[in-house]
Amino acid sequence: ADLEARRAFAVELEAPLRQTGGMSADEVAILRIELDEIEPLIWRRVAVRASSSLHALHRIIQVTMGWLDYHLWEFDIDGVTYGLPDPESLDWGREVKPASRTKLAKVLNSGLDQFSYTYDMGDNWLHRIVVERIEPTHPGEPYPCFFGGARRCPPEDCGSVPGYYDFIDAISAPDSGRGSRKKREMLAWYGRPYDPNDIGEHRIKDELARMVYRPRRRQASNSQP
Repeated sequence: ADLEARRAFAVELEAPLRQTGGMSADEVAILRIELDEIEPLIWRRVAVRASSSLHALHRIIQVTMGWLDYHLWEFDIDGVTYGLPDPESLDWGREVKPASRTKLAKVLNSGLDQFSYTYDMGDNWLHRIVVERIEPTHPGEPYPCFFGGARRCPPEDCGSVPGYYDFIDAISAPDSGRGSRKKREMLAWYGRPYDPNDIGEHRIKDELARMVYRPRRRQASNSQP
């Protein structure tokens, strides 16, 4: 099942553009992902194939930022919303186009140099996606490719920006004395240590590497005709 999921995702990453004019399937976008309303800035930089779907880009954002993909999400691109349409709720009167059917190249061909991505409609984490440049793919380079970033993303369900600042203040308290009890409570709630400066680069690169499906080469048969 895991292999089938990887194959399906590889299709979203590598599918041809199937359009005339515009970007080539052999081009990548260098994107800078910035989390809005938080200072110091939480950001990541990644190279993504133009042939990737917006659903694939969603998963890349989740991995690079450090989110856990627990909640709803959507892209807002030039006034159009892309995400996971829900026929039962009719998306509360809004039209939500399927992100899996829209290629990043369509966005790039429109000339936009930035668009937005929102994760968790409760905490409402707004991300600014900046298109820094377009360049050809490099032979042998796996895509998506991580180019760096700064600051760890907030914990899931921490209560949006105010809750994040409360969390940071609490865990910055000394281990004993004033504030130490709240610090222990916050870290117990989070469930593990939290270093605001550790983005988990090795984890990011490992998870991005697992996203790319690499079919095995067929071995030549040793049997004689």
